[in-house]
Amino acid sequence: MQVAALDHLVLTVANLEQTVDFYQSVLGMEKVTFTGADGAERVALKFGSQKINLHPISAPLQPHARAPTGGSADLCFLTEQSIPNWQKHLTHLGVEVEIGPVPRTGAEFLLLSLYIRDPDGNLIEIATQN
Repeated sequence: MQVAALDHLVLTVANLEQTVDFYQSVLGMEKVTFTGADGAERVALKFGSQKINLHPISAPLQPHARAPTGGSADLCFLTEQSIPNWQKHLTHLGVEVEIGPVPRTGAEFLLLSLYIRDPDGNLIEIATQN
């Protein structure tokens, strides 16, 4: 038995609107709403064929991680745009680059990466094939 792909992941967030705004304006993701199996409306961020479901810290949806905590994620997103263009984009938006550009090793190839933080303090790596 073997899994084939990652369908979605969950981020626990302090402020849904602030998180959505960041991921839309900085990373170009699309906000989507959907109805969960329990009938409640949920919020997610879609990019490519993946999505990130957002769970509020104040009321984490069931089931959830053993200790849902904002700011505990470390995510790497691949891009086809150049790192210099990302640096210009981030500077224009006033987003601080914490580290980079730096070489890294990805799942399939070598990367050139920049590191930033989202509103909850999650570490976000923006990477391109190096």
